[in-house]
Amino acid sequence: MRKALRLRRLSRPRDGRYLFVPLDHSVSDGPVVPRDRWPDLIRSVVVGGADAVIVHKGRVRALDPVVLGGCGLVVHLSAGTAHAADANAKVLVGDVEEALRLGADAVSVHVNIGSDTEDRQLVDLGVVGNACDAWNVPLIAMAYPRGPRIGDPADPVLLAHVVNIAADLGADLVKTNLALPPDRMAEVVASCPIPVLVAGGPADDRSPVDDARAAMAAGCAGLAVGRRVFTSSAPMSLVAELASVVHAGQDADLVREPSHWELA
Repeated sequence: MRKALRLRRLSRPRDGRYLFVPLDHSVSDGPVVPRDRWPDLIRSVVVGGADAVIVHKGRVRALDPVVLGGCGLVVHLSAGTAHAADANAKVLVGDVEEALRLGADAVSVHVNIGSDTEDRQLVDLGVVGNACDAWNVPLIAMAYPRGPRIGDPADPVLLAHVVNIAADLGADLVKTNLALPPDRMAEVVASCPIPVLVAGGPADDRSPVDDARAAMAAGCAGLAVGRRVFTSSAPMSLVAELASVVHAGQDADLVREPSHWELA
């Protein structure tokens, strides 16, 4: 029951749909934005209507709890860098109890299916899943087909396998790639017993809002869009557009909670 309550809080309009903004890229790829722009980025994400931000444990110290307001906090427990011998390798750098001490509403773990260290990452996901059950904490699996044995990372059959691995090892929500063509994402969703979220992917010529519409039309429970938000010239507007797609039919004033600095 307590896990269900936490999951419910991760959807600000309480409609069972989710818009998460991962900002954990600073470990894998380098700074998300310069230090002086970080507070404005968080304000933009919160005011735009994101349901939760995803950061590493040390980055929690750079979040103003007043600014974060009613937006949820997910602490990411996996790490790996683009400079490693295997950039697809991920290891645990935190645990569930530590995340709870930091005020997390949920935790996330990254697993690359098809990578050379897939076995270790599966073990880590199972271990964290067990701890999440013990502490009644929602677990978000960032599960991707990624590695030397993967031919097409947008293959719906492969994606269906990936999201079901996440479900079977204890995840409550799973984030993965959008299938191509997008309408075949419905097959992935229909195969999986837990809600499926679509990743934003790299910044390219495809419209993130069009991808969002396609994902939601296919039955996805939401989005986890990071890079496309923090590289946008207007992150607040983009988050607001994405929130309106995810929480279709919700009044914009119900999607977020105004704060004193908005009204000043």
